[in-house]
Amino acid sequence: MGIHDKRKLGAAEIAAEIRREIMQGNRQNNERLPPERKLSEAFGVARGTIREALNQLEYSGFVEIRPGSGTYVVYEAAASDLSVITTANPLELMDARFALEPHLCRLAVLNGRRNDFQLLETLCLKMEKSALDPAQFAEADTEFHRALSRCTGNSLLVWMLDQITSVRSHDDWTRMRHLTLNPKIIATYNMQHSRILDALKAREPERAATIMKEHLETARLSMTRAAET
Repeated sequence: MGIHDKRKLGAAEIAAEIRREIMQGNRQNNERLPPERKLSEAFGVARGTIREALNQLEYSGFVEIRPGSGTYVVYEAAASDLSVITTANPLELMDARFALEPHLCRLAVLNGRRNDFQLLETLCLKMEKSALDPAQFAEADTEFHRALSRCTGNSLLVWMLDQITSVRSHDDWTRMRHLTLNPKIIATYNMQHSRILDALKAREPERAATIMKEHLETARLSMTRAAET
């Protein structure tokens, strides 16, 4: 595993790093990952955080947790997939999200269940409590959008968003996050997330899709301005 700064990583960030290792070929299909204890020591976090990261990776099809045996890589990327993922930049990520996430909102209205929306609400509250902690906000933000994809009930769309989101673990994305995430933009994002959730709960697919477009446009504009500085 890589070397980390003094700030403890969250489960989503650890999952993203392990996912990146798998997709870059540093972890092979059928390879057993180190046990939770060793991963906990390597990342400097509690074992519960490691367990949550591994659960996220299992849900997205990268690993399989075998009770009594360990956690094994079950993902094997084609060379072309690897090239696209490793060379994508943050603005390409935003373009891909524009193409996908508004429609995820429509499907979430149709297929989302009460407990799905409760999870989204929990993540909204977590983001609101992270107004002064960009790293914690970014982790909850990533999980909000992943949870939204799971509301669709479409495993292919969940996988597609997960591939797009994996770009967030790249160095370019990390630098961009440091440049763009400040209390003002976090407050704007929190308001937009809340409005998206309200539209989902009201079962208004087009309103949810429109607010998602506004949200992504805000993020893209913020990135564009940061890139010009």
